[in-house]
Amino acid sequence: MSNEESQPSPTVPSDLVEAALRAAQKRGTAVADVSMQAIAQEAGISRSTLLRRLGGARHALDEAVRAAGFDPGGHKPVRERAVEAGAALISDNGLGALSLERVAAAAECSVHSLYAVFGGRDGMMQAIFERYGPFVNIEAILATHPGDLRSIVRSIYAHLAEVVGLEPRVLPAILAEVLARPGDDATRALARHMVPRLYASIGEWLASEVAAGRVRDMPLIALIHQMSNPLLMHLLLRPALELVPGLDLPSVEEMCDAFAEAFVRAVGLPDSDS
Repeated sequence: MSNEESQPSPTVPSDLVEAALRAAQKRGTAVADVSMQAIAQEAGISRSTLLRRLGGARHALDEAVRAAGFDPGGHKPVRERAVEAGAALISDNGLGALSLERVAAAAECSVHSLYAVFGGRDGMMQAIFERYGPFVNIEAILATHPGDLRSIVRSIYAHLAEVVGLEPRVLPAILAEVLARPGDDATRALARHMVPRLYASIGEWLASEVAAGRVRDMPLIALIHQMSNPLLMHLLLRPALELVPGLDLPSVEEMCDAFAEAFVRAVGLPDSDS
């Protein structure tokens, strides 16, 4: 495929793809073997700016180069191969299918290397959820999103809808495991990671909204459930609902709007939306 016929990945600006290709050509090597510093220098920006524009992940640039019709070459690091392989296992067979041995086989690496990278199964599981779960972007939304209560909630809902529908379907598989086997060792290990993260992101933000007089003073876990559970339940049931003949199902965007409105009406105090 020629570069005239191809289209760069929509998530990575074309100027960064072009800078990576120029840097690789100058060095006579594959894009994957060119350092981030060299690519940043070619693009005329700092390495930190490059990472920020890539969303913090090198793999996004390699995928954009591939989408542009060029082979980035190289071999993905063990960590990335293992996270992708583990996510596919969880999506296809549930959280219980995740083992170091299965991931090592799928990622074409050794179990020893997985211990070296993750420290064990729990660490690998946390890395997978970090990559395919919602917290990183939700934290970014809460840190940078200006606006009223409704618009912030609506942005979070849009991201949740994206994550639930993302392939491999890691979040739905994990939630199904939590509901089916709450006492399982894997579920408890993941809960030890997820619950503190939940309180440190959405929980702290909701607590600050209560303190500012914009949200009703309710138990924090009740506020978190009031905000997340209705939309999550709809998103998890939606694939089945779409099969019901004659059901006039609103779009995901319309449902996000409706649930955001319902949340604000339920917990918002006067002037919270101003």
